[in-house]
Amino acid sequence: MYSVSDQLTRRGILRGTAAAAMAAAFTPIATATRPAMAQSAAFAGRDLLRDKRPVLHENGTLFGAYDPYGDFSEEDGLATEHLFLPWEDLELDGLDIADDYARERGRKILITIEPWSWALDWNVTEAELRDLILGGQRDENMRAILRAVSDFRSPLIIRWAQEMESTTGRFSWQNWAPADYIEAYRRMAAITREMLPEAQLMWSPKGEPALVDYYPDDDVVDIVGLSVFGLDEFDEIEYGGPRTFAESLRQGYDLTVGYGKPIWVAELGYEGQLPYLESWADDVTRSYDEFAELREVIYFNDQEVHPWPHGLGLPNWRVMRDRPIYPVRR
Repeated sequence: MYSVSDQLTRRGILRGTAAAAMAAAFTPIATATRPAMAQSAAFAGRDLLRDKRPVLHENGTLFGAYDPYGDFSEEDGLATEHLFLPWEDLELDGLDIADDYARERGRKILITIEPWSWALDWNVTEAELRDLILGGQRDENMRAILRAVSDFRSPLIIRWAQEMESTTGRFSWQNWAPADYIEAYRRMAAITREMLPEAQLMWSPKGEPALVDYYPDDDVVDIVGLSVFGLDEFDEIEYGGPRTFAESLRQGYDLTVGYGKPIWVAELGYEGQLPYLESWADDVTRSYDEFAELREVIYFNDQEVHPWPHGLGLPNWRVMRDRPIYPVRR
């Protein structure tokens, strides 16, 4: 059985990411209005302060998860498994287990490839990383991962270097000049089209206004992926009160819907007091007329890895709130 101790090395962390697709094999376990009665019925018999898994609405938005704990292993309605892979300091043996797991459950696989190491002291500067990628000196890093998944039989979506327009400084590929990012993205997209011609490409901004400068063009984007996280305390500080899922999605959706691509929420999480959890858990897979191009939402079922503003630390997005979490991967 995969154990928490395996996560304590950087290479073990990668195995943990791959094991997101096998954990359960060993461990069973917006503006739309909703009537109060229907909301209560949706959570009948469930304590949301312990188990905040979203309601999967019939004929609603598809749902997937990054799920290293296997909390969604027995969820029949899960459409996609999400894996995170750095392209430095990694071992790729055993990834086929992820494919087997997904195929057995009829799920797609979304793979986020982050162009760095999760051991931050191994990483080069932002400028050095940009120059290495644009000069072709990181092509083999990309090719190595794509070779490792080339025999997968599950449908694949490749997401490379997400949230590029954000100014948080969280990632080494943020704050690049838009032209440089676009050139780098298109380079990786070309390698993906060559090696995995059946895979779809996801371009994945965070959802901030500057994203429009980073659009790499229609020929290398099959899906747009946004990030939408709801934190009760943050909303109170920033907006004076709680925001709904629809309110949080609105900006990114409106900025990208004009590209004519299917839109996913590639990373989703929520945390807060009970009324906040009830709202988000009941809303994230609803079908919204105003979000007609929203096709799927992917839950990030783990603790945050980058500190939030206002001293709010690392929110725990895990749906099973009373169970232990793995050490933060960065």
